[in-house]
Amino acid sequence: MDYYSNQISRLIESFSQLPGIGPKSAQRLAFHIINMPKEQVEQLAKTMVEARNNVRYCAQCCTLTDEEICPICRNPKRDHRTIMVVETPRDLAAYEKTGKYEGVYHVLHGAISPMLGIGPGDIRLKELMERLQGDVDEVIIATNSSLEGETTAMYISKLIKPAGIKVSRIASGVPVGGDLECIDEVTLLRALEGRTEL
Repeated sequence: MDYYSNQISRLIESFSQLPGIGPKSAQRLAFHIINMPKEQVEQLAKTMVEARNNVRYCAQCCTLTDEEICPICRNPKRDHRTIMVVETPRDLAAYEKTGKYEGVYHVLHGAISPMLGIGPGDIRLKELMERLQGDVDEVIIATNSSLEGETTAMYISKLIKPAGIKVSRIASGVPVGGDLECIDEVTLLRALEGRTEL
């Protein structure tokens, strides 16, 4: 039995398709949108459409940006000879919040997971290897401490070591099975400072 009109039901259904949004949260969001001033709703919709149309991958690090090169890669004060490899843009943001890392990043947009059918060709490894043709001293692997993250770290290490580039892994302190985006800045900083060479 439908409790709401077709448009309200469709709005709730649309919200419930978002990650982390269950039926009750979707309903709450739908009613909040309906009760917002029309101009705010139009601005929200316009912002979402513009973001979807204009956001793309940075030509250097593969993070999400609305420009050709993201602000971190454009910053001449960053150490471009040190590259931290992370799984997602959210992981990059988590490290940026520490305010202590001065190098640049490379975002893989995933991790190797044979069980899910995700291989090295399905993440941004080719782009990383192209970047390493330049002047790079160290690659810090900051993938999650999960089976997939560890598999990805070992694969990257084996690819890079023959090139003579120092490869290190963030230290423990990041719990096994934990996602970087959910970990506090102090723990992330300790993991960065205590990284070990692979």
